Amino acid sequence: MEDHDKKTSIKLFEDYKVRTSWDGEKETWYFSVVDIVGILSESTNPNNYWKVLKNRLRKEGSQLVTTCNQLKMQSSDGKFYKTDVLDTEGVLRLVQSIPSPKAEPFKLWLAKVGSERLDEMQDPEIAINRALQYYLAKGYSLEWVNQRLKSIEIRKALTDEWQRSGVKNTEYAVLTDILTQEWSGMKTREYKDFKGLKKESLRDNMSNMELVLNMLAEVSTTEISKQRNPKTLDENKSVAKQGGSVAKEARKKLELETGKPVITDENFLPNQRKAKQIKKKD
Repeated sequence: MEDHDKKTSIKLFEDYKVRTSWDGEKETWYFSVVDIVGILSESTNPNNYWKVLKNRLRKEGSQLVTTCNQLKMQSSDGKFYKTDVLDTEGVLRLVQSIPSPKAEPFKLWLAKVGSERLDEMQDPEIAINRALQYYLAKGYSLEWVNQRLKSIEIRKALTDEWQRSGVKNTEYAVLTDILTQEWSGMKTREYKDFKGLKKESLRDNMSNMELVLNMLAEVSTTEISKQRNPKTLDENKSVAKQGGSVAKEARKKLELETGKPVITDENFLPNQRKAKQIKKKD
């Protein structure tokens, strides 16, 4: 969601507690189903309401029930019990299953997103312009935004090349990790942890120089792949490492010339930027 959408969801639940759990490996938030059901249904017995709703959804063949996981969460008595949880997508589907005026802000948002997505499919330039305005509104410089939009184009060319080479979508992350670690010295998750990120985009929190080097690694991997024509995942791993090494050499030379590291823990998270500014003043 954009900022105003996040404010809507916060306002919707501001007087209630919704238990959540962050899965760092999957980079996913999980939300307590019973808590959300209780808020939307205003039932005095949300556990029973969810039990009845779950049975109805199961009979209807809804996939919502099958995607529901269980995690241990703290109850009102202070003890931890297994409870049904859903990720963000699951919560949005759950909202559609419960008749409640409190669910309307979510439903309106879903309709808006669906309409925008159809417009973008008809005219991709709309998506580019929307992304441009979104980044500028978030406070990014025009120079950075232009770099970021170019990085999206380069990334798309790389994934197209991987697809041509027979790489599966589920294997993109593996190759990205190899490429990223080669040029930066860190895997993607390690890089994000270094910057204090959770689900936020790593590229959205890179500096201009970090973006440029990441783009160099990806475009190098694409060009080497076209020349080498890898057929297996292992061959693609080798190409990704070679592409990353091109950017690594550029990074090392730049750091030698400037005397300072290219990779920093700086990010574009407003709260963290503010906290760092205060700390620097102190």
